Amino acid sequence: MTLYDRFPLLLERFFERLFFLPQGFLSADRYVRLRRTMVVLMFLVTMVPLTIMLLINYHQYRKTLEQETVSQLTILENKTKHSFELFLRERLSAVKYIAHAYSTQELKDTSKFREIFFTMQETFSGFVDIGVIDPDGIQVSYVGPYNLEGKDYSETDPYREVRIKGSYISDVFMGYRGFPHLVIAVEKRMRAGRDMVLRASINIGTFNDIIASLGLGPEEDAFLLNTKGVLQTSSKFYGQVLDDFPIQLRSKAFQPTIMETTDPQGRDVLLSYVHFPKLEFVLVFVKLRSKIFHSWYALKGQMIVVFLVGLLVIAFIIFQLTGLMVRRIKQADEKREAAIQELEHSQKLSSIGQMAAGVAHEINNPLAIINEKTGLMLDLLQGKPDMAKREKFQELCKAILRSVERARGITYRLLGFARRLETHYEDLDVNEIIKDVLGFLEREAKDRNVAIRLELDPELEKISSDQGQLEQIFLNLLNNSLEAVKDGGEILIRSWKKKDGRTAISLADNGSGMGKEVMKHIFEPFYSTKKGKGTGLGLSITYGIVKNLGGDITVESQVGRGTTFTVSLPKKVMAEEGENDV
Repeated sequence: MTLYDRFPLLLERFFERLFFLPQGFLSADRYVRLRRTMVVLMFLVTMVPLTIMLLINYHQYRKTLEQETVSQLTILENKTKHSFELFLRERLSAVKYIAHAYSTQELKDTSKFREIFFTMQETFSGFVDIGVIDPDGIQVSYVGPYNLEGKDYSETDPYREVRIKGSYISDVFMGYRGFPHLVIAVEKRMRAGRDMVLRASINIGTFNDIIASLGLGPEEDAFLLNTKGVLQTSSKFYGQVLDDFPIQLRSKAFQPTIMETTDPQGRDVLLSYVHFPKLEFVLVFVKLRSKIFHSWYALKGQMIVVFLVGLLVIAFIIFQLTGLMVRRIKQADEKREAAIQELEHSQKLSSIGQMAAGVAHEINNPLAIINEKTGLMLDLLQGKPDMAKREKFQELCKAILRSVERARGITYRLLGFARRLETHYEDLDVNEIIKDVLGFLEREAKDRNVAIRLELDPELEKISSDQGQLEQIFLNLLNNSLEAVKDGGEILIRSWKKKDGRTAISLADNGSGMGKEVMKHIFEPFYSTKKGKGTGLGLSITYGIVKNLGGDITVESQVGRGTTFTVSLPKKVMAEEGENDV
């Protein structure tokens, strides 16, 4: 058997173990455990998928946010890099144009050279000064705010580099000027072989203007580095121009490269950098991770709130639903138990009825013989009028016949209980039957000073039922009440018409009462609380007769306060209607 085939069986065994309730548990404990198991299971079924979905969305949104941030940062960095490259290319082109468009004499002419420089400043921002350096490295012509004419540049990097490359853009340095600047130098080739160098310096404030135009937030930073890791522009987080950048970059990259690191201040940062081709510059963007994930943290808080609120709602629904389900299960179990008890009770009554029918049949035979023999004896006495003590013998025979008739009544009742005799339906006044039954027990109640009060509805309609069986019902219940009350007690008998049209009769006493456990068994055969004095059949027989007549009987009792039996009888029995229709 494959795992796919075994899975339903394993799942079934799992739930059997999950909901297994040991038989030794008390009833309350069984339902408490059942509810607890259902709550746990429903929590797992609902919360596990919800939690998995929350975690997936949690990480997916963070991943998407990181990708969008990196993408935006890459685009911004490429644009900014292009702006810097365009700025330097335009300035380099301007210097080259001056170097090739004007002759050496014009560049050495101070007034002409000044006019050329002012025109260049008006066209291109950022230029600070400009000078012409002869083949020996001496600046022979200069226009600017400093006194730099005659300065020797032969040992400087810009001069050496421009001799090799023809043009050169330096990184930021201090130089003779004493403030950070960079130099653009272009070689002016002469036909005589004595090449000149046109050298212009640019204020790095223009670089700061380009970075400021990006509109960076308080938790973002952008700056230029040279390839040695020295700041070429001021940094919001890491110092001023010409300070060392404290974070080591990875390998040289001409496309934006992302680094996740921690800076010297202990802040988690997302760092993006890109190298300039043919230039000694590196553009760096820094973004604090707390800023990047600000919206993510906000969403995370909202997700947690929604999750907790959902959890509370689910918990409330689960507790309410499981409580309702367990109550329904408990009610169903109680109904099933009551039905089983009813069935057992009916089976016991059936067995007793069969036994009673057999006993009655066996008793009726000798009673018939006794009746016949006694009748024969009376006939013989009629033929002997002169017999001594004839009248006494006649009285004795008549007493025997009365006893036989009484015994026949008892067997008739037994056969009626066994449902071996047909019920004789007739229109009866329940109030009159109650009064007739009281006549049998009135003497006993008076001797014991028990007050029997009647509250009978005078407008009560007649019902179709069996008089003998009704008498037996009320007689048994009244006997039961008399035995329950002490001398001087009280019994209240009421009759009234119910809303559904049925006739109700109640017998309430102020006797010792019964507990709930006793009330569960009072209609069971042979169950008695009279400690050996009773047979336990009175209420069982009463119950059977009431059911046979289509009625119901209920009991309410409290220990020390008394008991009330209520019999509800239909106006017309359905079985009788069926018989009349035939």
